[in-house]
Amino acid sequence: MVKNNSVNLSQAHLNLLSICPPKFQQVYLDCLGSIPNPQQQESMAWGSRFHLLMQQRELDLPIASLLASDSELDTAFQALIQTAPELSKSETDWWREAEHLRTLGYGNFVLTVIFDLLIANRDRAIILDWKTYRKPQKAKQLAQNWQTRLYLYVLAETSEYSPEQIQMTYWFVRSGKPRQVTLNYDPIQHQNTERELDLLLTQLETWLQNYQELRLDFPHVTDCQERCPHYESLVTETSPAEQQQNWLKAIAEIEEMPI
Repeated sequence: MVKNNSVNLSQAHLNLLSICPPKFQQVYLDCLGSIPNPQQQESMAWGSRFHLLMQQRELDLPIASLLASDSELDTAFQALIQTAPELSKSETDWWREAEHLRTLGYGNFVLTVIFDLLIANRDRAIILDWKTYRKPQKAKQLAQNWQTRLYLYVLAETSEYSPEQIQMTYWFVRSGKPRQVTLNYDPIQHQNTERELDLLLTQLETWLQNYQELRLDFPHVTDCQERCPHYESLVTETSPAEQQQNWLKAIAEIEEMPI
């Protein structure tokens, strides 16, 4: 790994690393990502606008122009405000902050989380997360995702709240009627997350060292061929040089956006 430097890791890093180490290497070390298709680009742009809207609301900044420019955004926002009791600002004993950043040193790594909204009082802390894709996920899937595990773990480790005083609520805001999934936390989950973090980051240290010093690629995980969504694309891909050429060609072919 990089000597004398801490490596910053987010939930996105951990999710990809646990699913497909070779894809992690390709995206974050070889810098050979993929260009989102137009539908993905539109979804990402809408999600960015929604997050900006919710942040400005928490800061008591004007939001009328954002709502006026996008009727779907306005509809989703109004429905969420009417449905989510956590968004009421009438409770004066709750502290709240949008885009709340926390970091936790973990060996040679720095774990970084950004909560869409954190609200807390003396006895309880709630992490809120806005999901802007159209199909809600089930609670079991969310509980296994590294976003949930890392967010809850870091908050417990960097605050005076015990695990059972912390919960995380996902709001799916673009699926018609807003839907919520709330996940509670406890000491057993906290211990399990720490154990899995230790294992995953120990593996990452070894893979990084082998990659930097011996130029060895990150290995596939057990049963990768059967369960990894990236396996087929990785084994049929061209060389890194050809991938880079295809990447540049794809960028050149994107039509200019009118100003």
